[in-house]
Amino acid sequence: MAAIQTTGLTKRFGEVVAVRDLNLQVKEGEVFGFLGPNGSGKSTTINMLMDYIRPTDGTATVLGYDAQEETQPIHERIGILPDATDLYGRLSGRKHIQFAIDSKETGEDADEILDRVGLSEDDAARAAGGYSKGMRQRVTLGMALVGDPDLLILDEPSSGLDPHGVKEMREIIQAEADRGTAVFFSSHILSQVEAVCDRVAIMNKGELITVDTIDGLRNATGTGATMILTVDTVPSVDLGRIDGVTNSTVEGDELHVTYTEASAKAKVINAVEEAGATVADIRTKESSLEDLFEAYTTGSESQRMESEARP
Repeated sequence: MAAIQTTGLTKRFGEVVAVRDLNLQVKEGEVFGFLGPNGSGKSTTINMLMDYIRPTDGTATVLGYDAQEETQPIHERIGILPDATDLYGRLSGRKHIQFAIDSKETGEDADEILDRVGLSEDDAARAAGGYSKGMRQRVTLGMALVGDPDLLILDEPSSGLDPHGVKEMREIIQAEADRGTAVFFSSHILSQVEAVCDRVAIMNKGELITVDTIDGLRNATGTGATMILTVDTVPSVDLGRIDGVTNSTVEGDELHVTYTEASAKAKVINAVEEAGATVADIRTKESSLEDLFEAYTTGSESQRMESEARP
């Protein structure tokens, strides 16, 4: 059973198509990143999964339940952190967590959950009306964790958090995944996604562009990794003829060689040395998720089609 399954999921607002023909599967226990620029359809998709809005066409299931017809069992088994976090200003953070515990009748310890999301005892006792956005994020995440959900849906979970809070959020996501919880989250902080996700989906203009692992995206776009060789002299050799090498440039006494196959590394070094150069230093730099995201969302359609056609 998939944690999330959509088939032809579409949402139109008048003449505007917010999500078009979305076919997506998130596995049980998987950490799945849902990426895309503003207006790409991420929040609309989450709202359809939660039955906050109804799709124009297509179907969606969450934990095996129909997202439009079986909402109660879905909401009993999931936790959600929405992008727009709204708390009751007069209630303390602790009372918000206790309210969620009482509503689900789980009997959990509110203080234990507050500790998990990094909200201090003093802050938890304060009225939420005086909270920063990051503190509101922590409280709402704590409410989402009540009841040990089988699926966490997080819409921009790091919004408003400082770097320490982002790190804590990443650790919480990983801890929940280790417990077997599926985590589906959208984020614009790509380094966070890269650090914890098993797979990522990239949306652009309401359409699903691709779904893959980070390594799979690197191979598909040809960005791969870059090996930087420091040499005593720049050799006269065509490294682009080596299988797996996609690009080669010279910067001073350095050769920057981009490759998509690990076996190309040794071949490049051998070719450089056979051409008469001495390799003094070797560094490797993998393309970041930012690079991959840029390639998929701002490249021309022909470039994307070419990259997706590569074996």
